[in-house]
Amino acid sequence: MATAVALAATACGPQKTEPVASASSASSSPTAGTSPEASPTTDGKPGETSASPSASASASASSSTSPSPAVKAIMANGDESDQVRELQARLRQLKLMSVAPTGFYGSKTTAAVKTFQSKNGLTASGSVDDATWKKIQAASKKPTADELRPSTVNEVDAPDPRCMQGRVMCISKESRTLAWMIDGKVVSTMDVRFGSENTPTREGVFNVGWKAKEWTSTIYHTPMPYAMFFSGGQAVHYSADFAARGYNGASHGCVNVRDKGKLSALFDQVQVGDKVVVYW
Repeated sequence: MATAVALAATACGPQKTEPVASASSASSSPTAGTSPEASPTTDGKPGETSASPSASASASASSSTSPSPAVKAIMANGDESDQVRELQARLRQLKLMSVAPTGFYGSKTTAAVKTFQSKNGLTASGSVDDATWKKIQAASKKPTADELRPSTVNEVDAPDPRCMQGRVMCISKESRTLAWMIDGKVVSTMDVRFGSENTPTREGVFNVGWKAKEWTSTIYHTPMPYAMFFSGGQAVHYSADFAARGYNGASHGCVNVRDKGKLSALFDQVQVGDKVVVYW
């Protein structure tokens, strides 16, 4: 019996090929692009493209006919700096941006700034001038180090009702996050990755059956540090593959975590018997 349990417990590991994302998982994770790999969902730098003659002519005509700006912009589309990162963190505090700060001023930052300007009686230019910056600073607080470079990139969903009592690892497949909750209060959060369509992570209400700080899959021969098993061979554990490749990969059913420090702290807090809720 013990051998059977051990073999089942080692069934998780990173998929060797990129999974084909389901329509639901692809469409329901708007913030996942803020993982280390590039994605069009962030304010990342646009790819270089060669301008067509018509586009160049249009740009030239626009620049020649547009009047000189009366107000000097402090930050604008195309800029990249620590100040832009602070701007994005403050806009995130104001619920005007949902993605993590990148430091690059792109289309999402422009749209968020326009919204702020429109709501505060400013010219909705999308660029940050002195007046806009002062109002944003007054309406928000100085960002913390975690807000500027958050280890949890994905925005956490509202907890499932089954997570609101007791000690729970509340795991959302939609937002791809794990929230450690005690009596309805979120203690910590972290990004997670699930199994592919062929090896899905099971959904439902479970309990932590056993824990192993150091564990290696005997099937896939991959390390599974800080493993907390909740459903047969499926466990919450750290994945070096997830940390390296992000959502370009998948597990064989386990819940992968890429922030080793946060998971280490969680591992110390979670007790055998604590609830695990996996839901959409």
